[in-house]
Amino acid sequence: MIRLATVSPCYNEEAVLRHSVERLTALFERMIADGLIANDSMMVFVNDGSRDNTWKIITELHRENRFVRGINLARNVGHQNAIMAGMMTARQWVDAVITIDADLQDDIECIPQMVKKCESGSDIVYGVKVSRQADSATKRWTAQAFYKLQSSMGVESVYNHADFRLMTRRALDMLAEYKEHNLYLRGLIPQIGLQCDTVDDTISERYAGNSKYTVRKMFALAINGITSFSERPLYAIVNMGVFFIVIAFCIAIYVVHALIVGTAVPGWSSLILSIWLVGGFILVAIGIVGIYIGKIFTEVKHRPLYHIAEILE
Repeated sequence: MIRLATVSPCYNEEAVLRHSVERLTALFERMIADGLIANDSMMVFVNDGSRDNTWKIITELHRENRFVRGINLARNVGHQNAIMAGMMTARQWVDAVITIDADLQDDIECIPQMVKKCESGSDIVYGVKVSRQADSATKRWTAQAFYKLQSSMGVESVYNHADFRLMTRRALDMLAEYKEHNLYLRGLIPQIGLQCDTVDDTISERYAGNSKYTVRKMFALAINGITSFSERPLYAIVNMGVFFIVIAFCIAIYVVHALIVGTAVPGWSSLILSIWLVGGFILVAIGIVGIYIGKIFTEVKHRPLYHIAEILE
């Protein structure tokens, strides 16, 4: 029987918190009755600098519900850092941690399956989405594009897995040894290398409020993952440079030929087109290199990922 903690990052989640705690409480009590988890298991909610009443509600739930604990971050640090703060704090209290978003769109009935696989020897159990019918068409399309883009760029991750996963304390201790600041947990955790397994996760409709993962944030997360775990964009620049050199050589042959046979026609269209084309490529190349340099700039300062203002134990 393991002592379990669910860790849920919260940013402006006042609309769903009470409903989510009610559902998780019923699940916890059933799992305790079935002998799957210890009686002192818990659900940990990490307030990531919310601007609504999220922390007030977490505080009230902590007083009302014996399972609820809270972590209040000093400022908003983003979804990945908030998850990390919750996991690194909760690993001192429990044997295993399951990260799940506060809206509980992930299938909480997967949690007993995760615990059973953990007891069978798996240190990491991933929730893999097998159905996203509850998501909008735009969300489904962008999610698929997100995973395919990462795969094409050589990022090692679990396809159709977000941040719904179980990790044992041993896996969390190993994760703590990674000191990088540009956190992309979906790419970082598979590098740990311990025994892992998966469960099928069916996404449900959100109870209330709106998803905090907009298309813009998903795109930013994809860029962060690619530039944190892949060098392919840099090699793509080199290959593109070689391609432009070949094109330039072909144009040079054409120009010399036109001069010899007297068919050269003066004009500015080809010149302007070339300037825009090459200029655009240079700007894109500088931008990609700049992203990598920016990451180095962030890493070498070794600033803390988060500050915890208060813990409700």
